[in-house]
Amino acid sequence: MNAETAHLLGIGLCTGVFLLIGAGCTPSRAAPPTPAEIAAAPLPDGVDAARVDAVLPDGCFAAVEDLPTPDDPRLDGDAVIVIAKEARRLMLFSGGRLAEGPGCWPVALGVDRMGVYPPGPKQRMGDRRTPEGWYRSSDKPWSNFYGAIAVHYPNADDAARGIRQGLIGEAEASEIRAALDADRKPPQRTALGGEILVHGGGSSADWTWGCVALDNDELDALRAMLPEGMRTDILILP
Repeated sequence: MNAETAHLLGIGLCTGVFLLIGAGCTPSRAAPPTPAEIAAAPLPDGVDAARVDAVLPDGCFAAVEDLPTPDDPRLDGDAVIVIAKEARRLMLFSGGRLAEGPGCWPVALGVDRMGVYPPGPKQRMGDRRTPEGWYRSSDKPWSNFYGAIAVHYPNADDAARGIRQGLIGEAEASEIRAALDADRKPPQRTALGGEILVHGGGSSADWTWGCVALDNDELDALRAMLPEGMRTDILILP
């Protein structure tokens, strides 16, 4: 639910209190509506009921059209992971809608050698940043991390940037592109770095080296909703 919808619902509830008590609708007369009351209230005219499923946690979106980049057809897939780095949220969408549950969980990201989160997209090995953009995924059952899902970083855009920055050559970029075209994990030991995972271990504070960490039980819930082999599309937003 966006802020405008919540505000309209709050107004509708407040108006109902006004009619009942015959007085101004102010905090001194009636308490603000609770999230449960907002979710149960009749929707004002012009608000699409299909867009208001529940009161979602901060940083979660009910539908892909609410995302900053809503126009990519991949977002309409059966099981699409969207990671919002700034909000520290991982969402699972199916057919353009947030999966039931709701399919939105808190995550932890990376910290540098000083214990500080390094903003921006991953650019090179050892920078401990989390990539940004579209990636494929696959299962990694042999990982030391709980429930690991491999993110197929670097992608073609990362490879092109690596060439521009002089980090890799055309031969390495060609190997990356060939692996991506075959839906395989690209080379992981170039100067661009690699081994980016979605894994367990906890989400209460940033602690990884650029991976995306969830609480173990929430990772279990995510994995149960993903296709065989954990193969799907992942969009990582700033």
